[in-house]
Amino acid sequence: MSALHEKAISFITQMYDEKQYNSTDLHNRIEAVCKEIASTGSYSHTYDELNYGAKMAWRNSNKCIGRLFWDTLNVFDYRDETSPDQIFKRIKEHLEFATNDGKIKSTVSVFPPKSNDLEIRILNHQLIRYAGYETNDGIIGDSDSISFTKKCMELGWSPKYGSFDLLPIVIQVNNETPRLYELPHDIVMEVNLSHPSHDWFKDIGLKWYAVPVISDMQLEIGGIEYNAAPFNGWYMVTEIGARNFADDYRYDMLPVIAENLELTHKSNRFFWQDHALVVLNEAVLFSYQEAGVSMVDHHTAATQFKQFEKNELKSSRCPTGDWSWLVPPIAGASTHLFHKPYDNTVHSPNFFYQQRLY
Repeated sequence: MSALHEKAISFITQMYDEKQYNSTDLHNRIEAVCKEIASTGSYSHTYDELNYGAKMAWRNSNKCIGRLFWDTLNVFDYRDETSPDQIFKRIKEHLEFATNDGKIKSTVSVFPPKSNDLEIRILNHQLIRYAGYETNDGIIGDSDSISFTKKCMELGWSPKYGSFDLLPIVIQVNNETPRLYELPHDIVMEVNLSHPSHDWFKDIGLKWYAVPVISDMQLEIGGIEYNAAPFNGWYMVTEIGARNFADDYRYDMLPVIAENLELTHKSNRFFWQDHALVVLNEAVLFSYQEAGVSMVDHHTAATQFKQFEKNELKSSRCPTGDWSWLVPPIAGASTHLFHKPYDNTVHSPNFFYQQRLY
């Protein structure tokens, strides 16, 4: 029996068991899949399998703290779309649906699986992302985007050299030259940051986008690999406030916040970073709430994950997790996550990293 046979049977058996389908339907489906693999070398998921398999992939994502809501994932089946133009059209539909005027809906759009004749890749790490530029005066924008920004420029994109320039969508089909598509600004919801107690904060000019859509990972379900399957949930405040804006290799805003707070940061003994981090996260959460955009704080997210663990155990599944990702980057020890180990075993279906094409 081939590896694909084994993965297909394992997935279908688990799915049918969890959904309490009868044994006759399970036997018939396995028989049909095995015949299809023997005849073609692969098999196609039914929509039911695609839909539930994508939800299972989220449930099995060890780095995600938001898995309590795995069964609410909206799954769009775009397996008939093979041209870059049509794929970009569907990407825009995904963004409009998922944004939902700020009431964000967890969504995945699944494009055709990898085969001997077809491979679709979305080169962007996230569908919405800000450009990063290396200049003689230092880095402008998001330093995490520097290499991708250079790739876009090589493909003909015109840089603007701003701190928050939206990058184009880059789609590649097989070995064809990647295609660039500008995202219309009216479908990209952004949030300007301010603080409830510090009027000076808005003058710093920070903003971030509403919907984080990971677009360069592979969705694997029962041995079938979907190399283009962008998916999103909603932000946890610390992802923006304690990482994107705070990391010294990203926007490095802590010294700026500390200066405006008139904190001395000549010595770590004064905890200037800690004070600045709290203010920065207060601003992010306040601004998203004021804008009506879904966001969860890290304490609530940890409580939700505790419920996810209980649900998994009740369903006779061992909850898995990557401790280094689950523990929030601030106030980690005030959550239950900090104080227990997690089994980091990787189960299928799942989302997997792929080699970048730039």
